[in-house]
Amino acid sequence: MLLIYTHKITPRLTYTMRQLFTRILGVEITFTTKVEDFIKHSGAKITYTKQALQNEFFVRSNDLLFEQGINDFQITVRDWNGVPCFFSAGERSNIPFDIFSASFYLLSRYEEYLPHVKDVHGRFPPKESLAHMNNFLRQPVVDIWAYRLREMLLEKFPDLEYTSREYKYTSLIDVTTSHSYAYRGLVRSVAGLFYDLGTLKLRRVVDRVKVWFDPQSDPYDNFEYLVDLHKKLQLKSIFFFQFAAYSTYDKNVSPNHNKFRYLIKSISDYSTVALAASYSSFTNVELLKKERKDLAGVINRSVDASRMRYNRIQLPQSYRDLIEAEFTDDYTMGYTHELGFRAGTCSTFYFYDINLEIQQPIRVHPFAVHDYALNNFKNKEAMLEGVNGIYQQIQNVEGEFLSIFSNELLGGKVNRVDWKDFYAQFIKRFHV
Repeated sequence: MLLIYTHKITPRLTYTMRQLFTRILGVEITFTTKVEDFIKHSGAKITYTKQALQNEFFVRSNDLLFEQGINDFQITVRDWNGVPCFFSAGERSNIPFDIFSASFYLLSRYEEYLPHVKDVHGRFPPKESLAHMNNFLRQPVVDIWAYRLREMLLEKFPDLEYTSREYKYTSLIDVTTSHSYAYRGLVRSVAGLFYDLGTLKLRRVVDRVKVWFDPQSDPYDNFEYLVDLHKKLQLKSIFFFQFAAYSTYDKNVSPNHNKFRYLIKSISDYSTVALAASYSSFTNVELLKKERKDLAGVINRSVDASRMRYNRIQLPQSYRDLIEAEFTDDYTMGYTHELGFRAGTCSTFYFYDINLEIQQPIRVHPFAVHDYALNNFKNKEAMLEGVNGIYQQIQNVEGEFLSIFSNELLGGKVNRVDWKDFYAQFIKRFHV
């Protein structure tokens, strides 16, 4: 048991300490604000306050974990033996920066509460993030800091007990458009045909007519291939199905189509099925509830996990809506067009609501690789090399690697890459 002395125990402090010590490092902790209890404790202990008490392990705090609300910090990123860090703590601190405040800043997505210019879909742009601007977006710095902290504590307290964790890989499959041409209804199919003819997309015309006679030849229908591949590799996967009415940004097969419902039910026999929330439900919690309920009715079990369309997150409201809709897990934390760690971590964490100053009961699972981000690379070899750097970082801290691929992209060739073949290489290389 590690004893942590501090001058004030706050929700931010307990949230951060439990994430770093308990969930990432497997170290049991307890807190005290009484100097006498700290001094007489004979086991592992640290001080987290402004001044050291004796010659103990000391991390000098700044004010972030003892404040409320949002303040605009002037942050300077420095180097800690090859790893970026911020919130400098001075020479007397055993660690040269406030590791706990820096971790909270990233995990809470503090910067996303600050004024910023959103993109066309209302998203926080990665280029405005501290990590992107200081070139550490592809490093899970929270986990790296935590592992270094444990090494330093073990040097001082060799008897400190901890539970090790293991590297894990999970493949997330986005199914926001299950079929390109099949099962789309007469009106949408005929309208699509005339549009393709009018824009001289003759290849699409041929493919469309072919699928009308043989629905299983639809280029997006690669579900049997994916299930067989996952079973062969004993791979953990989650399929996120959109189950919503047609709209400008939601163009999946009708949720009332029996073939589509049968597909979802058959996938649920082999893999976890979750909800790809529609674009329309982003600010409509009642619609979000309905989509969850309707999808659960198809698979005859609870739907607990979600992904927001286009990785849209509006803090803190998006997570409040998900909680109200009774989701327990969300897989939206990441960037569509950038590899890396949006929250600075490759570990699952609970969402902290800064406006309410409480830890909310929803687990956030950050992903590191989105297939559309791989389009930034010139070829397949460059893609794998870029991802390998991410993989090595996660392996070093025994974290969880989450990747997102869509059945749409897997159903075609973009930048002369056969995406189905690339995906098979990807998971064979990174799932162990």
